[in-house]
Amino acid sequence: MKKFILACYFLASVYVLTAQYIPPSQKVFTRQDTLRGSITPERAWWDLKFYHLDIVVKPSDSTIFGTNTVVYKVLNSSDIMQIDLQPPLNLLKAEQNGKSLTFTREGNVFWIHLAEKQEPGKIYSVILSYGGKPKVSRRPPWEGGITWKKDKNNLPFVASSCQGDGASLWWPCKDHMYDEPDSMLISVNVPSNLMDVSNGRLRSVVKHKKDKTTTYNWFVANPINNYGVNINIGDYVHFSEVFQGEKGALDCNYYVLRDNLEKAKIQFKQAPMMLKAFEHWFGPYPFYEDGYKLVEAPYLGMEHQSSVTYGNGFRNGYMGTDVSGSGWGEKFDFIIVHESGHEWFANSITYEDMADMWIHESFINYSENLYVEYYFGKEAGAEYVLGSRRNIRNDRPITGKYNVNNSGSGDMYYKGGSMLHTLRQIVSDDEKWRGILRGLNKEFYHQVVKGSQIENYISDKMGMNLKPLFDQYLRDIRIPVFEYYIKDKKLTFRWNNCVQGFNMPLRIFVSGVAKNITPGVRFTTIDLETENPVIVVDPNYYVASMNMTGK
Repeated sequence: MKKFILACYFLASVYVLTAQYIPPSQKVFTRQDTLRGSITPERAWWDLKFYHLDIVVKPSDSTIFGTNTVVYKVLNSSDIMQIDLQPPLNLLKAEQNGKSLTFTREGNVFWIHLAEKQEPGKIYSVILSYGGKPKVSRRPPWEGGITWKKDKNNLPFVASSCQGDGASLWWPCKDHMYDEPDSMLISVNVPSNLMDVSNGRLRSVVKHKKDKTTTYNWFVANPINNYGVNINIGDYVHFSEVFQGEKGALDCNYYVLRDNLEKAKIQFKQAPMMLKAFEHWFGPYPFYEDGYKLVEAPYLGMEHQSSVTYGNGFRNGYMGTDVSGSGWGEKFDFIIVHESGHEWFANSITYEDMADMWIHESFINYSENLYVEYYFGKEAGAEYVLGSRRNIRNDRPITGKYNVNNSGSGDMYYKGGSMLHTLRQIVSDDEKWRGILRGLNKEFYHQVVKGSQIENYISDKMGMNLKPLFDQYLRDIRIPVFEYYIKDKKLTFRWNNCVQGFNMPLRIFVSGVAKNITPGVRFTTIDLETENPVIVVDPNYYVASMNMTGK
């Protein structure tokens, strides 16, 4: 353990001390980026209440045709509504109260011109008819679109994935994270030799003998973000169990391809293990009303709400690999744990702007370490998170640009997880830290939030001004360096390579004895009790150190 920690500490120190701050590259944003990423006036005047997505999916020609009924409440009167739908799909018709509406297209946006007066406080609906061949994802789930594949028996195996690129890749919607429907009905018609699995609970199955198709009606009783909505179509078989959780009985349903049933029955035993660990750390599973589903998909996996997709090959690790290099990543199925953890951070607590995607990914990267700790002990959890640091690039800030649908660095995963692990060291009280994590899920239950709200909540519960810390780890690429020197039994130290005002508390070991200090950006001196002490920074803090003695 000690050798492992020292190795991680050494590598981090070497990397940081040779790195220079490099401003992030300046991407040129377009009007389409602004239309997608901002709360435009044509979005702001109406509050989304309900969707009914009713579609026919044809694997034979890779098309989707159907309607989306948008139910909304008028906040301020207006006559133009922004609806997002990306090419090559097309909006075919828009209706309100049986009357056709005119609309115009601007790239990925359709401007719907409403004919009747929209009175504030009243509820209205618009029926959007659309169709065509949606974008095919060439690299799911990292590139959005529809995946059209075949299983081993040459039957269609189809799924959606669209985080970042947007749900408007495959259905017309208000494609911004700030507004979610309170509930949703998803009706998917497929060939009768296939099954569709979507979000929420299965309300009904309607067979159509004439054209040999079947419609699956799924109802979501909770708010749901757009990219959390999914379709999964294949020759599925089903098994289930009931998890006795903090809020009672939780229905757990599993859908896998027919040939993988026996493997899934073994591998998916980790699903209730995940639920038990995360209810301990984060509080009750957020969607008891909709149940929990794990659904095999033709790609690695995604956090679709109450319909988590899985494609990790029924093996532990991340496609069989331990991303931490610590050995602990071989003890669990990465996709079951990581993607299901997003039910708490992503689906219940949802970022408003994509620039704050760290709210989803930092907490769930950190959740992997918490899962390891729950089953294998605190030391194992620390080894996992420290080992994961080898994946940090420090290439650009974790937060992206606001109002243009722009995410920050992929460091939101491993660096974000290390930031949270560092915060835990500062709290230095495991039950208090667990209370903060559970408190987040209680305070922001089923809410869309800004990153600043999460930062302020943690600052308030820790009783500290953590803004410099969040600025350092989320909005800067430098790793803070603890500089020190020893002279005449005195230790002089400061933070360097950091943002202005950075004053993060730190635990060091003085000849093996733990000592808590609070460096600032100016040198501070304290007395030591021993001659020629050995100073070691606690490696659980994501920092580097430099001994300046003798320089």
